[in-house]
Amino acid sequence: MTQSTGQTSSTGCQSGDVSLHVVQGDGSSKGPLKRNNRMGRRRAIVLMLVQLAIIVHVIIWVLSREYGWFGGRTITPIEPSESMEFSKYGVINAGLIFFVLAMISTLILGRWFCGWGCHVVMLQDFCLWIMRRFKIHPKPFRSRLLLWAPLVLAVYMFIWPLFYRFIIAPFTRPELDWPGISMHLTTTDFWATFPGVFVGILFLGICGFATVYVLGAKGFCTYGCPYGGFFAPLDKVAPMRIRVTDACEGCAHCTAVCTSNVRVHEEVRTWGMVTDPGCMKTMDCVNNCPTQALYFGPGKTALGRKSVQRAEPARRKWDLSMTEEVVLAILCFLLFWSWRGLYASVPMLMAIGIASVLTWVFWRTWRLLRDPNANLHRWRLKYHGRLRFPGYVFGLIALILLVLSLQAFVIRCATWNGDRLLKRFDMPVRMALDPARPALSESGEVSARAALDAYGLASGIQKGGIGFADDPNVLLATARIHLILGDPERAIRLQEEVNTSFGPTEAVSLVMHQVMSRFEPSEQVVSFEDAMLERHPEWLELRIAAIDRSMMTGDAERVHALIQSGLERTPGALALLQRRAVQLVQQGQIKESIEVMKQYLELAPRDALAWATLARTLALDGQRAEGDAAIGRALAVEPVVPAVLIEAIGYYMQTGRSGQARELESRLNQYQRQR
Repeated sequence: MTQSTGQTSSTGCQSGDVSLHVVQGDGSSKGPLKRNNRMGRRRAIVLMLVQLAIIVHVIIWVLSREYGWFGGRTITPIEPSESMEFSKYGVINAGLIFFVLAMISTLILGRWFCGWGCHVVMLQDFCLWIMRRFKIHPKPFRSRLLLWAPLVLAVYMFIWPLFYRFIIAPFTRPELDWPGISMHLTTTDFWATFPGVFVGILFLGICGFATVYVLGAKGFCTYGCPYGGFFAPLDKVAPMRIRVTDACEGCAHCTAVCTSNVRVHEEVRTWGMVTDPGCMKTMDCVNNCPTQALYFGPGKTALGRKSVQRAEPARRKWDLSMTEEVVLAILCFLLFWSWRGLYASVPMLMAIGIASVLTWVFWRTWRLLRDPNANLHRWRLKYHGRLRFPGYVFGLIALILLVLSLQAFVIRCATWNGDRLLKRFDMPVRMALDPARPALSESGEVSARAALDAYGLASGIQKGGIGFADDPNVLLATARIHLILGDPERAIRLQEEVNTSFGPTEAVSLVMHQVMSRFEPSEQVVSFEDAMLERHPEWLELRIAAIDRSMMTGDAERVHALIQSGLERTPGALALLQRRAVQLVQQGQIKESIEVMKQYLELAPRDALAWATLARTLALDGQRAEGDAAIGRALAVEPVVPAVLIEAIGYYMQTGRSGQARELESRLNQYQRQR
């Protein structure tokens, strides 16, 4: 008896799957396939324990914020996507450490993590289990070019930022300095990089049920997961893999039970082992082999498979012609670009899931229109050139998805155009707030109005746009343009709308603080500062901005209160220590200021300006020898930076050594002439 895992297309060509001879659990070749779920149950338990660990991590964070445990902090998310912080900013966090360890283990054990440690795999397995209960058996979708999507996405996420910063930026953005490597293993805002509940539910539906239904078991892993983009090539060099003994009868039972979409019987017949990097070491094939011919063990790697070749490799068959491959690859990219970040809500992994599913839907729609017969699982969509009712339903769904995708594409194009125009006349907020700044040129005015029109098209329907909702980034860009055009009141209203509708963020609140400090009464600014810091006491940059504003207004009591509450929460915050030292100097508490500055410099020994400030403070206290040592450290760290040279000149003038001051003035003048 045979069981088919594929079907013949209406064009007469065989699909990527062929009929497989299957056996009963006792090894005979009669009767239907029986599945031994012992290993599957073990893997399910492991995956549930992983999910439980994630839930416990979140609960501990919530309780730590509520009751002040561990200072309100917890370990940063143990999630591979957090590794992007290192690529962009040199930050080592728990996610990076975890990802590196997972890749190192893959070099030895192969691609085991996907099958045994990934919560998205658990989601896909759960969705597959439910579908099978309803007699739905998803067929793997096989594409040559789309298989490269995970690797391309992985390079874009983790390699491209480093390449850009070190190879391209020195020529295009020389001011973009590498911040250096830093450790960030704990956080007070665990959920900062994760989407909200609604987006999370959509993600589960798209990257779970939808991808499994149309792309096959573990379809998201195959066509969407960027981490698999690294795990797959690393699997090639792993010595541990699925291998076969002479007891194999070629029954193909292993392929029939594999949920990683690997054609195990062809792999072991050809190479004596599984070399397909899609193998996630679920052990279903080993556990279900009727002759116990398969095992997981060491030996030759996939890179050395030619030396152990036993037979001619089976010809790989695909669902797409090469023309279709190219067209669908371009379509998938455009869909990913269109949906990613839509309404500032669709995260990257969800966008690639949407793009993969929609690519398949539009391909099937094309086949529905072209071919005389078309099926979708057990549904007959078209028969002998005539659409059936399920075909009309599928076509209607595809049309709706096409309209939504075109809408997303237009919104992204309008946003891109607005961003492009904004760059022509953009300026820092402080410059925009300066009444003495030069007015916009005529071309700048034209670009500003055109940018407002572009952002208007990308905004929500209630604002005259075509979107179903407002994008906070579009609102903020619009607010920035109104600020540059001299309409601060409208800019503040838009920023308040963002904070009210989408929840306050520190970046938005900082801009609001700058604008309010310029145009609003001091009492209103203080009220805003207190409200934001009470809700988000961990916002250090806003606290610093509030301290600096209070220093300028001479409110020493408020400065002290803001610094004190900040240091109680984060005792080692460098910016707070720095301002505490300045405040003590202003209050005439020289010795206390010196101690605080020394404490600060222990944490930031390469802050040349801080060394220079310490030197001048030591001079005020009569500690000239210590001051000379401090100014020497400042000049050793930054020998030609103008701000440091000016401070050093001031120090030597303060201590009555005009000769050294003139020498440094000469160095400063020489540096400025060279510039």
